Amino acid sequence: MTRKFQLPDRCAELLFIAAFASLVAIGCHPANSARGVVDRFIDQYYVAIDLKAAEPFCTGLALDKLHHEQQLIGNQKIDENTRKPVVHYKLTAERDATDHIEFLFRATIDVPEGGTFNRNWLITARKDADTWKVSNFDDYE
Repeated sequence: MTRKFQLPDRCAELLFIAAFASLVAIGCHPANSARGVVDRFIDQYYVAIDLKAAEPFCTGLALDKLHHEQQLIGNQKIDENTRKPVVHYKLTAERDATDHIEFLFRATIDVPEGGTFNRNWLITARKDADTWKVSNFDDYE
């Protein structure tokens, strides 16, 4: 038995697609915006725990901090066998200054078999020529 799409079915389908597209558009930030760069930095640094992949999003003190952490870690590898935490975060404050923007996030980090804890991330983005970069970051309780 074949079923033909009726007008109400098609309308419901289009409404779902439009709603989904709206949600995606609201949650995405342009790649070369301060928030877009900060989100990509968070994805690499805090979520994927890939310091090398976070480097292209950094400059100045933030880049120095990454390099220092890489020296401390040495040859220790993070791979598919590493027990990675599940990270959820939300923006709680944003402060726009003349030459930079500061973002404050509240993160909930769930470590498998290790508990859950919260952290605050203060991340500063600065425009370097025509490109936004993370210029500093810090986390605290």
